[in-house]
Amino acid sequence: MKILSGAEVDTAIDDLALVDRLDALFRAGCEMPRRHHHTLAAPNGPGSADATLLLMPAWTQRTANALGRIGIKVVTVFPDNGRQSLPSIFGQYLLLDGATGLPLALFDGTVLTKRRTACASGLASRYLSPPDAASLLMIGTGALAPHLVRVHAKVRPIARVSIWGRDAAKAQRLARDLAHSLPLALGRPVAVQAVADRKAAVAEADIVSCATLSKTPLVEGEWLRAGQHLDLVGAYTPEMRESDDRAVRRARLYVDTRAGALEEAGDIVQPLAAGTIVQDDVIADLFELSRRQKPGRDASDRSAITLFKSVGAALEDLAAAELAFEAL
Repeated sequence: MKILSGAEVDTAIDDLALVDRLDALFRAGCEMPRRHHHTLAAPNGPGSADATLLLMPAWTQRTANALGRIGIKVVTVFPDNGRQSLPSIFGQYLLLDGATGLPLALFDGTVLTKRRTACASGLASRYLSPPDAASLLMIGTGALAPHLVRVHAKVRPIARVSIWGRDAAKAQRLARDLAHSLPLALGRPVAVQAVADRKAAVAEADIVSCATLSKTPLVEGEWLRAGQHLDLVGAYTPEMRESDDRAVRRARLYVDTRAGALEEAGDIVQPLAAGTIVQDDVIADLFELSRRQKPGRDASDRSAITLFKSVGAALEDLAAAELAFEAL
């Protein structure tokens, strides 16, 4: 069995190849049970914080054109780990042969998750963002932000990138890093800057991508203009929120999976609960877009505002793990 570190996973995966692989697997489909959430009560004794065990399985069956594979991501969340100078979250991904159950590879699940999450947004952008999108605003400066910026800039002809974060120093650092790394990754010049005026930056961007843990909206509907694409990747629990009700009302709504977004994504769950939208307002998920069952953005459409909400799916992990394994 192969064991791949985070650096090896990063090297093995090509962004556009993964966008293509996600498109193909959403089109073909796979078995994807609901993710398992298990609470581990006070694992370090009375008074310690409860921990969480997350299990995300998915599998495909062997066909004339594809090998069957089984994958499962195991994630642990131990809030008290900081007291021991340890990360609170650990993730691993196990890939098995679908015909025999033979273990094939064990991957660093954290890096795998970052890469597949960014590429899922890239896939949505192919269907939903303006084909000539030239400017991108990244809201959030966490570990996922540089991956989202890079993938969006590979999918669309992005020439200008703005970075906004609550911590201005972190936004400046990320902008400096991307100003160096992004042109190298793309093979073309890209201007990158940190910005302080979030409202103005939203209004100027063709694509707005958010990856935060915010519980209050960071993108307001009144700031949006015709033709924009909004990519909401953070706020992955019902209590979190990156957009306000007006943004949701103004936009054509899309999600990665209906099952996940309608139950877990605060940007969808909260306006549903308030009666701002109904479930039928969600036009399509990535299954329906990849299968051409529902429309994305017409290439000539300069007026629609599209909103894509991602919460993640085990199918995406499986696609990324298969691609990384095949690159070995």
